[in-house]
Amino acid sequence: MPKKYRSEIAAAVHETATDFYEAGVIDSKTMRHFDKTCLTTVEPLSPEEIAKVRHDAGVSQSVFANYLNVTTGIVSKWERGEKKPKGPSLKLLTLVKEKGLEYVA
Repeated sequence: MPKKYRSEIAAAVHETATDFYEAGVIDSKTMRHFDKTCLTTVEPLSPEEIAKVRHDAGVSQSVFANYLNVTTGIVSKWERGEKKPKGPSLKLLTLVKEKGLEYVA
């Protein structure tokens, strides 16, 4: 899966830093700093935030689930707080929250 950047400028900066890292110009500690700064960050979302992301996208739980490649039941459990999204699902939810559903379409 390709990396998701905060912006086009962040992508250019990160790609340049990666080239410098591969050339031995910067160390791994500096590269981790560029990763943290340029890549989309992921933080836990509350059930209310997840429901708001879906409502802002204007889609049903079923349609939202299809976009995220999860089941409708999982979306329902996230919104009720019975389960918490993690890993790739949380990353996709964060991207949808920041950039909109069309970003992951």
